Amino acid sequence: MDDAALIRLTARGDQNALAELYERHAPWLQVRLRRRCGDDDVIAEALQETFVAAWRGAGRWRGDGDVAAWLWGIAVRRLVDLIAKRPAHRPLANVPDPVVASAEDELLLGVEYAELSTALNRLSPELHAVVQATVLDGLTTREAGRLLHIPQGTVKTRMARARTLLREALS
Repeated sequence: MDDAALIRLTARGDQNALAELYERHAPWLQVRLRRRCGDDDVIAEALQETFVAAWRGAGRWRGDGDVAAWLWGIAVRRLVDLIAKRPAHRPLANVPDPVVASAEDELLLGVEYAELSTALNRLSPELHAVVQATVLDGLTTREAGRLLHIPQGTVKTRMARARTLLREALS
């Protein structure tokens, strides 16, 4: 059964469908959340809140996108909210993925995205974190500011600076 069918069943109150969604998506969500926060308790709470929100909001899923993307949007917003409530916690940037790619995959990715990767790696950690939050994770500037503990205006300024530097590096 595909994810869309599981969401429709979840909307009708099928707990088994929600359990199947959890089994399919919780592991990769946990990995991605861990790249943003090093506190396992916060990650566990964000995951739990994600699937509670999916249970409650399954009826509002419009069906016009990927279920995984919808779940990621919920998860990252839950993480932002939890981190904002606990200002002592800081997100981690550039924590390596525990999934090991094959040598062939790494070589192909290196060839295909070498210039972009080099340009991104030359950004300061502050600029790189803003690019990661807004571009890669799809957060709004407000959400990125909450996650990174900086004002929304600072997110916009850093993103503008990062775009300028990337444009210069890639032209």
